[in-house]
Amino acid sequence: MERIISPSMLSADFGNLERDTRMIDRSSAEWVHIDVMDGVFVPNISFGFPVMKPIRQATGKFLDVHLMIVEPMKYAGRFAEAGADLVTIHYEAVDDAAGALRQIRSYGIRSGISVKPATPVSVLEGLLEFADLVLIMSVEPGFGGQSFIEGSLEKVAELRRMIDAVGTGTLIEIDGGISSENSGEVFAAGCNVLVAGSAVFGAADPEAEIVKMLRSAP
Repeated sequence: MERIISPSMLSADFGNLERDTRMIDRSSAEWVHIDVMDGVFVPNISFGFPVMKPIRQATGKFLDVHLMIVEPMKYAGRFAEAGADLVTIHYEAVDDAAGALRQIRSYGIRSGISVKPATPVSVLEGLLEFADLVLIMSVEPGFGGQSFIEGSLEKVAELRRMIDAVGTGTLIEIDGGISSENSGEVFAAGCNVLVAGSAVFGAADPEAEIVKMLRSAP
């Protein structure tokens, strides 16, 4: 199964954003994860469009944009224009998830949908054909550095069974409390993409930590 690390720029040094982005560009990570928070949907505020530009200029890697905002479809198109390769919205933030995912694809990019820890993956039945990726939150969204929520692997395994049953090839991504200590078992549970913030940027050698995560055994 494909293994991808998507370092979260939320844990980067904002005073040296270009430096940290270029480090990821050199690394074995294939994606760059960008968390967009509005202080309403989640209790924190982070990146907006101005920050997307220097990140896009500093790397040619896949930009994985996660919108943790109310009314995400007001802005999804603008993030596509700013260089996003994939835009993920929250199931809890839209009334018509299927329509929103189709709209994201209409911008010529990949579509993703995320669920919070309290939301069961069963709500995604009927949506997988419209989603290129499902993001399982294994912490409460809003802040980095939280501990992995027990039970998240069971959600991943259930979602993997759902995807395999319908044969859509939808990727599974997980975000929250991921490190080289648990990356092997998370990949083994059925994840394709691991988002890691503090584990990467807090490491003495971030590039080596990414390799360690990719090579970790269950």
